Amino acid sequence: MLIGTFDDWKRAYHEGADPALLLEQQRQAFQADDTAWISIASADQLHTQLQALKTLEAQHGRAQLPLFGIPFAVKDNIDVAGFATTAACPAFAYTAQVDAVAVQRLKNAGAIVLGKTNLDQFATGLVGTRSPYGVVPNTWDETLISGGSSSGSASVVARGLVPFALSTDTAGSGRVPAAFNQIVGLKPTPGAVPSTGLVPACRTLDCIGVLALNVADSATVLALMEGVDAGDSYSRPRPALAQHTPLAQLRVGVPQTRRLSDAYEAAFHTFVARLQPQTQAVQAMAFDTLQEVANLLYYGPWVAERVVGARSIYEAQPEALLPVIRQVLDVHRRFTAVDTFAAQYRLQALQQQAEKIWETVDVLCVPSAPRHPSIAEVQADPIAVNSELGTYTNFVNLLGWSAIAIPASQLPNGLPFGITLIAPAWREPDLVRWALQLEAQAPLSAGVTGLHSKPTAPLPAWQVPAQGDTLELAVVGAHLRGMPLNHELLACGARFREATHTAPHYRLYALAGTVPAKPGLAQAEDGGAIAVEVWDMPVANLGRFFAGVPAPLGIGTVRLHDGRAVKGFICEGFALTQAQDITAWGGWRAYCNAS
Repeated sequence: MLIGTFDDWKRAYHEGADPALLLEQQRQAFQADDTAWISIASADQLHTQLQALKTLEAQHGRAQLPLFGIPFAVKDNIDVAGFATTAACPAFAYTAQVDAVAVQRLKNAGAIVLGKTNLDQFATGLVGTRSPYGVVPNTWDETLISGGSSSGSASVVARGLVPFALSTDTAGSGRVPAAFNQIVGLKPTPGAVPSTGLVPACRTLDCIGVLALNVADSATVLALMEGVDAGDSYSRPRPALAQHTPLAQLRVGVPQTRRLSDAYEAAFHTFVARLQPQTQAVQAMAFDTLQEVANLLYYGPWVAERVVGARSIYEAQPEALLPVIRQVLDVHRRFTAVDTFAAQYRLQALQQQAEKIWETVDVLCVPSAPRHPSIAEVQADPIAVNSELGTYTNFVNLLGWSAIAIPASQLPNGLPFGITLIAPAWREPDLVRWALQLEAQAPLSAGVTGLHSKPTAPLPAWQVPAQGDTLELAVVGAHLRGMPLNHELLACGARFREATHTAPHYRLYALAGTVPAKPGLAQAEDGGAIAVEVWDMPVANLGRFFAGVPAPLGIGTVRLHDGRAVKGFICEGFALTQAQDITAWGGWRAYCNAS
């Protein structure tokens, strides 16, 4: 059974599908000899998650679980409680006792893990062939590579087995397989998503990313995963940034000279020609600085950082590693601590040069890979082919930037071609907005599975990562979802958090003469609990939002039923004398529906 995007899963549940039956059918459709999987959820593991989902539904309601009953897969270097974590090395395997923070946040939103996916061992590679669990073939042509290291995650998404999967992306491990399998790969800024529960490849550079059928779904997942975690000292809060640049005003930089196959060069040229009239400017740029940064990752002392995650095996049981992985890790022996500091100094100088790029362009647009190699080519020359694939990916994390890989077109032979948009740190919201528009234009078939990858509805604002530190804001009336002034929250980048109630000592009034109609909230000893929504409002946009709040309304402190005190709408007392007391309705939406 194949159900594609989030829209498809939500529609199935809306039409009455039972999550237990639907997910069990999906699980049973998986093949044990499918090399994309390292482990598939057992009936007991699925049952345990479904019981937790029932509890969440009882506590919060299905409508407040944005991923209710939506299955996903997890790359097998990320912990899922009760599953083995192997990092594609059987000798390293252990059973995870708790979920990785990113996984737990998705489960808290209602998602269900259906399995752990294959990868290049210890996430070392861009090919998807470096695993004792087998080579993962490309979805479109089994003689070609899937791309790695997140090979299994890309494969199960591209074939519609799950609508999204977690990847990791240190040097392109999410972006390259996304391009080769005609799906979306969203790579956040390093530190945006906590790495707690991740077997590190390069801890200072690792990013847990998303592979999905479309841009909207990938953005939803990122928005739910991101945020600081005390267990990860590298995790960081999203800073406040200026408003985004529309596509029509975008200045795009593309590589001046390119080392691509003929088919990829033609496809990239066509894409740029399509992009140019939609933007302010497309300019060719020298990529020399970025290429030097990229070379530091695989040919500099950063390879020593890869040893850390695999150290217990590398030092005590080197024979347990694949020969090509040992060969890669052995490179660290060439470098001393002095070399490491010298390389850091060089990276800092290159970083200064690279940041000047953003003075003349807003985004870089590159081919996600130079070409699509065959499995046989990689087996014949595993190191050189792998290195070639990182041409347009390796430099991004060393510079701390963000990126999204999207399908761009199909080649004359029917294989997919993908491009990557690269922006400075924390520009994921912009990348998502631009990618949504470009995705809608891509001349693609429905895919090898017949699944439609493009979303059927506009991207809700809460699916776009909010920018900057946020403050909880309770809204009670015309700013509720679906109400006339909700657009004011969305315009300020606010993101819906939860539907809840105030403490049981408030009264609600329908104010007279307000357009659109608005309620007033006031404390009262003989009051009740009033339905409210809590939104995460970027601190940088608070002033703009507050300035638009008209008298007699204002922003004060509202006490919620669980004891939290949040900012929220209150009303001046003089306006209540001529207002209708509607407390008995329990909330503005109920009152409006009954009127």
